[in-house]
Amino acid sequence: MSESIYIDKEFNGNGYSTASLEKGVTSVTVVDEVPDSRYNFDAADLDQVQRRLKQRHVQMIAIAGTLGTGLFLGSGKALSTAGPLGALLAYALVGSVAYASLCSVGEMTAHAPISGTYPHFAARWVDPAYGFAMGWNLFYTSAVSIPVEITAAQIVITFWDAKPGHAAIYTGVLVLCVCAINIFGVRWFGEAEFVFAIIKLSLITGLIIVGLVIDLGGAPNHERLGFRYWKDPGALNTRADLTGNIGLGRFLAMVSVIVQAAFSFQGMELVAVAASETESPRRNISKAVRRVFFRILVFYLLGTLVTGMLVPYNDPDLLHDTGNAAQSPYVIAITRAGIKGLPSVINAAVLTSALSAGNSFLFCSSRILYGLALRGQAPRVFSRCTKDGLPYVAILFAGSFTFLAFMNTKESSAQVFNWLVNLSTVGGFLSWLGINITFIQYYRGKKAQNIDRRETAYYSNLQPYLAMWGVFWCLLFILVNGYAVFFAFNISDFLVAYVNIPIFVSVFLFWKIFKRTKAWKPLEMDFVTGIPSMEETEVPEVPPTTIFGKIAAIVF
Repeated sequence: MSESIYIDKEFNGNGYSTASLEKGVTSVTVVDEVPDSRYNFDAADLDQVQRRLKQRHVQMIAIAGTLGTGLFLGSGKALSTAGPLGALLAYALVGSVAYASLCSVGEMTAHAPISGTYPHFAARWVDPAYGFAMGWNLFYTSAVSIPVEITAAQIVITFWDAKPGHAAIYTGVLVLCVCAINIFGVRWFGEAEFVFAIIKLSLITGLIIVGLVIDLGGAPNHERLGFRYWKDPGALNTRADLTGNIGLGRFLAMVSVIVQAAFSFQGMELVAVAASETESPRRNISKAVRRVFFRILVFYLLGTLVTGMLVPYNDPDLLHDTGNAAQSPYVIAITRAGIKGLPSVINAAVLTSALSAGNSFLFCSSRILYGLALRGQAPRVFSRCTKDGLPYVAILFAGSFTFLAFMNTKESSAQVFNWLVNLSTVGGFLSWLGINITFIQYYRGKKAQNIDRRETAYYSNLQPYLAMWGVFWCLLFILVNGYAVFFAFNISDFLVAYVNIPIFVSVFLFWKIFKRTKAWKPLEMDFVTGIPSMEETEVPEVPPTTIFGKIAAIVF
């Protein structure tokens, strides 16, 4: 009798009692009773969401999903901390880890485009308890990030209106917008992200072009900059408290930017979360993953390089943390070059970026919660959907986290809110770590069962080495995340930096002991049950016939 790995239902259509994936049971027994028609044994059929995201939605989410305030505004902080070369090296390293993680999750998603995504993959191919811990870690991280992005958007508005009494009003409007986009359905989410992505891509492309024009002397003041600021004040900055040890000071300055840069890249895996609601997910997600490398190269690395050519790292305006476009190195350079009007345009685009990020995190957290509920790892009520396939209970619950944004409008609650922000950061590293660990197990399982990975819609010839690279650096990122606390130790900062680790381990042990799960051996892994076939998910691709259609096919 072949082993079965399955959702927590009592019978399958062939008269076998099915085992629960979450409990880690693999044995099956033949029963004489006729299966109860109330039980649906196919996990793919139990998934009630509908595939309403089109190719252009998925491509634009993959292109611009991670472009946000972390790049537009955070690049200035990175420059002031580590200097132009230090910031460039940090973004390059983190970009390689993000790419490794996306390649890993992309291949697994191309094999199994189902709800629950990589937490379910971890439960299916590593250990059910590991998937449980990953799922709740991802939900918590995404849910807490929603009010963080709403707060960032509200702060961006202070570029035009800095009156303190208006903060709560703007926060309320932003909360309403983010929740409404998700409540109206996945198609509205897709269209909103499509528009946001176009704005973000136009912004970063325009900023890079304008930055190069200014650098080469094409601005009204006709001052050519070149690599002037790489020579004076220099390519690398040093921590202010370690000027006596320049080598160590430069290294730790770059470490600070590595941690910060990772926050800019986190969320790139959203395209995998949306797989169960995407038309032809295997084809479209495969296209998105293949193109990500060049997008990282152009938007992140070229953008960081241009930033370091425009403003010196010791510029006083760069060190002034406003939270809006005024601290962007592009705005500083544009203003000094005598170009008028662009700062407000940039600020408006940054505002849409923050709104887009909040929108995406609400989508991600609700779908992860829905996937957990679908497989018995969260209360079943969160698996309820409308007739159009909208997991409304999960959306409403995840949406309730948006109200945490109001904490930042009161000075007495601001510290608590900042703690929540910091507590969520390590969660992103744990997600990347889990993705790469899961892929290594997935790779071992397919190899042991003589399943050809090349039969999937997407695979990378660089695997499993990419996943190993990701595991190594993610572990390092987690360890150095709070290194600064050891220079001036206090218990609250230490807990904020590292408490996510014992929380993750505790959740893992809870499910491990409560459900008595076991780690899957390569020959026990199930690569078939509940996974829709190519014929069930893919629709024929119609070649474009018009010139605009051909251009769109290249872009999207």
